[in-house]
Amino acid sequence: MGRSLARLFVERGDWLVLLGRDEEELQRSVADLTARAPAGVRVSHARCDLEHPETFGPALATAEQQLDSVDTVVVTAGAFATQAQLEADPALTQKVLTVDFANTVLFCEAARKLLLSRGGGTLCAFSSVAGDRARKPVVLYGAAKAGLSAYLEGLDHTYRAQGLNTVCVKPGFVKTGMTEGLKPPPFAGEPDEVAQVVLRGIDAGTPVVYAPPIWRAVMTAIRALPRFAMRRIGF
Repeated sequence: MGRSLARLFVERGDWLVLLGRDEEELQRSVADLTARAPAGVRVSHARCDLEHPETFGPALATAEQQLDSVDTVVVTAGAFATQAQLEADPALTQKVLTVDFANTVLFCEAARKLLLSRGGGTLCAFSSVAGDRARKPVVLYGAAKAGLSAYLEGLDHTYRAQGLNTVCVKPGFVKTGMTEGLKPPPFAGEPDEVAQVVLRGIDAGTPVVYAPPIWRAVMTAIRALPRFAMRRIGF
């Protein structure tokens, strides 16, 4: 989803700094985006790893230096494992909970401070529909995403009047490397489709973006189910 969104950004002329932990992958992505970009568009990269908060400040500083000024920060990275995998591996559970909640919040805090110091901007972070309602298949992963969604909502309440637009993206099931091997449910999305929806949300400063959009209706129905019903279903 991040790659698809980056392509939309550069194709319309936005300058980008990609943040990630894999140097070779970053270089390949920069080459791909540079080939797609109009003349004069700048695309570069910096190392940033959500497992290592000490990389956050230097990465954002590099981005600001490369771009002259940062007006939008998008966080698409995260960790995922099935409920069964997490229950069987406490170390993996700690990693997923830390990366998807604590460290993502720490990165967003650094980005928030940077953007507000420049008069505002847009902070967009990918949460998940898994955080909308506690469900059997995503007890642990969903808990991390529920915390992230609550944090992003709090930022929106607190800082929008100061010029910070916080956009919380809640994808449903999307066919990416993260979900490879899992059976797609109804309404499964494609990365390019999701990226189009997210870009519109970023441009509009929409506080919550469901992608594909039908997941807003799906999760509204799920949230309305009584607890006894949620105990009986496997969704």
